[in-house]
Amino acid sequence: MSNRVIRRALRFTGFVQGVGFRWRAEKAANALGATGWVRNDSDGSVSMEIQGTEEQIDGVILAVERGTYIQIENLYSKTIPTVGDESCFTVRDDG
Repeated sequence: MSNRVIRRALRFTGFVQGVGFRWRAEKAANALGATGWVRNDSDGSVSMEIQGTEEQIDGVILAVERGTYIQIENLYSKTIPTVGDESCFTVRDDG
């Protein structure tokens, strides 16, 4: 895998709110060294912007998928410009 840092905007749908999704994403991202944020959206989906290597990003997604009760039905992803001054991954207030 490449060590190149990328940033992805992700949107998850399914049974993704009220099941520890954001907490799990935050813990996994910070453990793996990825930065960005995650939030619940008013339509029942979860949005995330995550920055790191492909391996770090994939690791966070896998950690979330393994969560009890979490059922991701769809994952929408697009690569976006990186952010230079981020130092951690956080949970944002609901959107």
